Amino acid sequence: MTTVSAPRIEHHREPLGIGEARPRVSWTLGDAPAGWQQRAYAITLTRPAGDETVEVVSSEQVLVPWPGRALDSRERIGVRVAVQGIDGMWSASSPQTWLETGLLHAADWSARPVGLDLDEDPESDARRATLVRSTFRVDGPVAHARLYATAHGLYEAEINGVRVGSDTLSPGWTVYRERLRYYTYDVTALLGEGDNAIGAWLGDGWYRGRLGWRGGHRNVFGSDLSFLGQLEITYADGRRETVATDDTWRAALSPILRSGIYDGEDYDARQELPGWSTAPFDDTAWLPVSVRDRDPHTLVAPTGPPVRVTEEIAPVAVLTSPRGARILDFGQNLVGRVRIRVTGQRGTTVTLRTAEVLQEGELYTRPLRSARSSDAYTLAGHPDGEEWEPRFTFHGFRYAEVDGWPGDLDADAAAGALTARVLHTDLERTGWFACSDPLVEQLHRNVVWGMRGNFVDIPTDCPQRDERVGWTGDIQVFGPTASTLFDVSGMLSGWLRDVAAEQLPDGTVPWFVPVIPSHKVWSPIRPGAAWGDVATLLPWTLYQRFGDEGVVAAQFDSARRWVDRIDAAAGPDHLWDEGFQLGDWLDPAAPPQDPADARTDRYLVATAYFARSARVVADMAVVLGRTADAERYDILAAEVAAAFRAAHVNPDGTMSSDAQTAYALAIVFDLLADETQRAAAGERLADLVHAAGNRIATGFVGTPLVCDALTLTGHTAAAYALLQEQGCPSWLYQVVHGATTIWERWDALLPDGTVNPGTMTSFNHYALGAVADWMHRRLAGIAPAAPGYRRIRFAPRPGGGLTHAAAVQLTPYGEASISWRIEQDALLVDLVVPVGTTAELDVPGLGIEELGHGAHSRAVRI
Repeated sequence: MTTVSAPRIEHHREPLGIGEARPRVSWTLGDAPAGWQQRAYAITLTRPAGDETVEVVSSEQVLVPWPGRALDSRERIGVRVAVQGIDGMWSASSPQTWLETGLLHAADWSARPVGLDLDEDPESDARRATLVRSTFRVDGPVAHARLYATAHGLYEAEINGVRVGSDTLSPGWTVYRERLRYYTYDVTALLGEGDNAIGAWLGDGWYRGRLGWRGGHRNVFGSDLSFLGQLEITYADGRRETVATDDTWRAALSPILRSGIYDGEDYDARQELPGWSTAPFDDTAWLPVSVRDRDPHTLVAPTGPPVRVTEEIAPVAVLTSPRGARILDFGQNLVGRVRIRVTGQRGTTVTLRTAEVLQEGELYTRPLRSARSSDAYTLAGHPDGEEWEPRFTFHGFRYAEVDGWPGDLDADAAAGALTARVLHTDLERTGWFACSDPLVEQLHRNVVWGMRGNFVDIPTDCPQRDERVGWTGDIQVFGPTASTLFDVSGMLSGWLRDVAAEQLPDGTVPWFVPVIPSHKVWSPIRPGAAWGDVATLLPWTLYQRFGDEGVVAAQFDSARRWVDRIDAAAGPDHLWDEGFQLGDWLDPAAPPQDPADARTDRYLVATAYFARSARVVADMAVVLGRTADAERYDILAAEVAAAFRAAHVNPDGTMSSDAQTAYALAIVFDLLADETQRAAAGERLADLVHAAGNRIATGFVGTPLVCDALTLTGHTAAAYALLQEQGCPSWLYQVVHGATTIWERWDALLPDGTVNPGTMTSFNHYALGAVADWMHRRLAGIAPAAPGYRRIRFAPRPGGGLTHAAAVQLTPYGEASISWRIEQDALLVDLVVPVGTTAELDVPGLGIEELGHGAHSRAVRI
């Protein structure tokens, strides 16, 4: 009997406080017999008044339309699904999923932002974090209670002395003037009859803390530190009472002396206020709050999960440096914070300084630039010990230098007293890979760790230094890999709304989103190929990988305006051949301080991306049924491709820039005239790879495409040679030199073991890890052949001396997998096709075979 999973609501892992009044519903199917197909589905909605069931004749099971009326704010609905096969038989109902809407309308909000007014230096990086609190009474049995919370700055809420939620760095980083995210918490269990208290910690975060490089900027989004909270209590008798931030709240300084995203946190436990968030606490010495303003129309519910601590890592070694410093080695470059458990005399200060690498045995902080990246904890002197972890900061590090530890550091570290707490947006893992080459497997692990460390509320970069901004080009090139490894659909569709909000009236897409002030290289904002194309290519990637037409509809205007902006810049000849461009950024041949000086002409890159984006907008218009737009952009894409060929492709298939990135762009973006020209370009690309000793000769633009270009033109062996090369520069050069994440530069660590002298030298930057998507699609051989993996292409291309490879993909329809191995003279392939999908199997020597759902095995002599 076919079984149905508990339904998923939109892209939410936990559908509490959602912002969609008509949320779409998805489910997966299992245990269906061979040949079974869904004919219809029935969605049952459970409300207090009873059940309502809607039957729909459809084979769809991913993001199907909401079957009932639009939901109201605070509405809680149970959802379950049953399906009917073409045989007419109905399945049993799925397990029930409960969803609950948040506050959907501005009128639902009565809370105002409140905080402490201090006479502070607005340009200081050492402004105090603060506390706010209030008390209230509960005068009867509580049916349920919800806290809706956000802040100007970062917050952590408490009720009756207990931390609310498991999220951190909330409410995250959005274009605050347009969109301030709030979170919803079920706090029913935290309330008791009688007197209660609620409060919040507040820290600078992205809102008013230092942002940017070369000294940065402060108060980019505002100068106030404010909490906005609305606690709604629903009693068993149906009454609803609201406790909202207003002028009755009180405020005080917290024990956090300073806190910054880049600089770390200083905490003095001697200044703690025990019980401050409980009702009996005496706050008469606290100050009245100042009430600030916030347009409630800008308050939005999240579309993806929050940042959380997802893993703990113990140090693998405690080192002593040549100068006598004690350094913890966590064995993994990660993003997070160190939690300590310590016992010592009152007033003792423990300082933790973090960095990604050592040089000559010492902590090496030059790559941090101006980021202090240091935390300090001053003990209160509790005889039973103290536990502490920073609240409002994060660091990129493998090593932590510990100064002032009052005990035996070696013994205490071994006993778990110092632990690295890994944090990132709590995305669901969806893609796994394995193969017979341990170095390639380590490369894949490095890509995963690099993505985790740089997906901290926004798709960012360089989590250790004074930057950490949402570079648009980086996520554009990495989007397919990100969408393979994790379910980024909700997170990135939300971030794309910020891209649209920051887009200039003329259609220009900024270099990074949210936009912050920057020095002259990045200001004023100008259009740039590959970076601005995030407006077209990332929504299209999300559609292809997750089957979400909604993101195409939501972003179409932004995408169209971007292509129109390029069209205006290119003019009648359709060549984008002027203006500021980054080109193939960080080509290894570029000088350390001029990373845009690549082997491939930057204007060739620009025109190629113009053609690609025009084509994607045409395809988006087809999906949306916008016939006139589809025709217009289809013609434009063809004209730009023709202009590209006339300007940059010779009749024999060679190119004006005889460089790997040029050929990769032309092949993968389908810009060549015919198969003869395409074959010649592929042959030349393979020759260039071999001539370079199989070493990397591409930057941000070419790297995600070069292995695909080789494979598409029949040069799989060259793609493997490129992947498995260990000389500098190469992917495995990083691995054999001890990398545990992807580096920003191919040679961030030089062959002699010293750090690259460039000022942009991060050891955790995901862009060059975009090859992992090729590893899943071509090496292991699993790829979407229709949006959302409704149809799956299994096409393994063994090579490179590998004897086996495997990939698992958690698709919107369920788990798909492939595993191949070579035994003697045979290639053995095992597949799983999820129910609701079809597949094509393309194995050399077998031809293309159509497959239905279920497990399949094939063998072919090689």
